[in-house]
Amino acid sequence: MSGVFGVISEERCSELLFYGTDYHSHLGTEYGGMAIFGKGLSRKIHNITRSQFKSRFEEDYKKMRGNKGIGVISDKQEQPIYLNSKFGPFAICTNGLIRNTGALSSELHKAGVSFSEMCNESVNTTELVAKLINEGNSIVQGIERMFSKIDGSCSLLLLNKQGIYAARDRLGYTPLVIGQNEKSWAVTSETSAFSNLGFKVKKYLQPGEITFIDESGIKEERQGGEQNQICAFLWIYTGFPAASYEGINVEAVRERCGRFLAKNDDIEIDLVSGVPDSGIAHAIGYAMESKKPYRRTLVKYSPGYGRSYMPPSQDIRNMIAKMKLIAIQEIIEGNKIVLCEDSIVRGTQLKNYTVQKLWENGAKEIHIRPACPPLMYPCRFNLSTRSIRELAARRAIKAIEGKSIEDISEYLDPCSEKYHQMVEWIAKDLGVTSLKYQTIDDMVTAIGLPKEKLCSYCWTGESPCPAPQLNFGWKESV
Repeated sequence: MSGVFGVISEERCSELLFYGTDYHSHLGTEYGGMAIFGKGLSRKIHNITRSQFKSRFEEDYKKMRGNKGIGVISDKQEQPIYLNSKFGPFAICTNGLIRNTGALSSELHKAGVSFSEMCNESVNTTELVAKLINEGNSIVQGIERMFSKIDGSCSLLLLNKQGIYAARDRLGYTPLVIGQNEKSWAVTSETSAFSNLGFKVKKYLQPGEITFIDESGIKEERQGGEQNQICAFLWIYTGFPAASYEGINVEAVRERCGRFLAKNDDIEIDLVSGVPDSGIAHAIGYAMESKKPYRRTLVKYSPGYGRSYMPPSQDIRNMIAKMKLIAIQEIIEGNKIVLCEDSIVRGTQLKNYTVQKLWENGAKEIHIRPACPPLMYPCRFNLSTRSIRELAARRAIKAIEGKSIEDISEYLDPCSEKYHQMVEWIAKDLGVTSLKYQTIDDMVTAIGLPKEKLCSYCWTGESPCPAPQLNFGWKESV
């Protein structure tokens, strides 16, 4: 997952861009980048794996001049990309996952197109998107053409001398929202970036929509589709608590998830706690519903430790998981604890660096309550889980069956015996007193959108509906 932010201002925009981009730091761990158009285009990209965006860009933004710009916190690749195209120079940043990059880059190579940016010996996805857009007869048509050719998801901001093109993924998997303050327009992945910068939400882009923003305001270049498959995991884990997607706040959803977990529970406990940070609101909801006290058994030392789920290296994930959480023995000792977590992905960090700390500090019982169902499939639309074999539920199924199996339908049914065997295996592996997952129906109800408007592929394996026909109106040249 990456986060993007763009701004058009009557005045110099670098400070707004700097802070607006920084408010997406929870979405990426690898690179940060900013590009600003003034008399010319200035661009800065830094590796942020071992330092925060603010510290790397604090001096850069003060030197950047111009009234329009885009920024990105990236989960994998260096961006924004600069392209001196047939439409004139532009900078572009993207959010998503394109699964057919190999085929598309080979096609472009055969047509004589070269690539200058590489990532782990592969083509930089954002540069690929830029080159695909450049094949169109206009920027808008190029974006439409790119949408039709990719397998996966892509939302983007494209900056040129005239303004910013904001295009939301054709399935709506990732969000884009436009806001306005007294002197500026902005577009963001996270509405929480608006609050302290004085922006008010003006428009949630629809799936496949392309909107142009300049000093005079916004212009819809291509109408979006009605079908939506926004990622449900945004509310459960990825999103910032103050953010809203489709007008639905993250913190409120997590509290409702916690309430559902408590409604379906019948255990005797002394206190409720949450794994910081994203598990806290789920735990607060559980505490409100159960009438049991919410107490902090684990605290995160500082925001400088990022999310242990996101870095690509297992060693880095383990280090962050070990170091960022500190147990409070005086709260833990002798108590029966419900520990709410957003999800169980691999389970290794929960087992080795969270549950272990509770036992070592004298917990009497530990009951784990994840706010979503067991994760069964790697995400097809963004960088999150990377393979089936990493998933705790899949390891459980392999252990129960004695081999990997393709048909896991019985394990998807929370009423089946196979499902209960799987959950018991994971609980034993984690070393906890009990484990009980959220149901898919309760999770969807907590979010508040119809099930068909949410992507739940990582839990169900059911692919979102085919990309809607948006009447792009372009034709391949003969």
